Amino acid sequence: MKDISRLLIALTLIAAGAGLILSLVEGVTREPIKEQRRIQMLKALSAVLPEFDNSPDSDTVVLENGVDAKGNPVQVIFYRGRKGDELTGTAFKVVAPDGYSGNIEVMVGVKPDETLQAIEILAHAETPGLGSKITEPWFKDLFKSKGLDNADWRVKKDGGEFDQITGATISPRAIVGAIKKGLTFYREHKQEIVSQGAAQ
Repeated sequence: MKDISRLLIALTLIAAGAGLILSLVEGVTREPIKEQRRIQMLKALSAVLPEFDNSPDSDTVVLENGVDAKGNPVQVIFYRGRKGDELTGTAFKVVAPDGYSGNIEVMVGVKPDETLQAIEILAHAETPGLGSKITEPWFKDLFKSKGLDNADWRVKKDGGEFDQITGATISPRAIVGAIKKGLTFYREHKQEIVSQGAAQ
């Protein structure tokens, strides 16, 4: 009985010690991880926004756009790039849920005239060598200066104007559809997005 008690005490002390160490490590790494995520976000914003001299990650507007499969509200964060007091562009993330291998996350940069400055693929699980070509510059460049009024938002296989990837039409089709939906939501709420709050 004494041996079991000693064993339980030893295990309790070990578990408590491990918990304390994990807590200390988490406390030490929390801020560096947060800063690393901020750097990655700014990198993505710099890739899709026209030139800016503010901090778009702190000049934001958050709007709700429907609900997810669990009934929770889906929030869209709009990041505003400015040069002085002038708005140079707005960036926001769209998610294509119908990629070949699941969600494709895309950062979209929109100029004040509602045409695209650029897009950046943030995350995907598409097939290497096929669907993964969505990350290549030639594919992302297809969207430059395109807007709801000057493009047929379908891939060529469906009668539109966006090139698909040979052997991987699903991935481009998903991205084209998601960006079109994002641009439509942006247009519907543009006044609120552009004017809400003061520049940070």
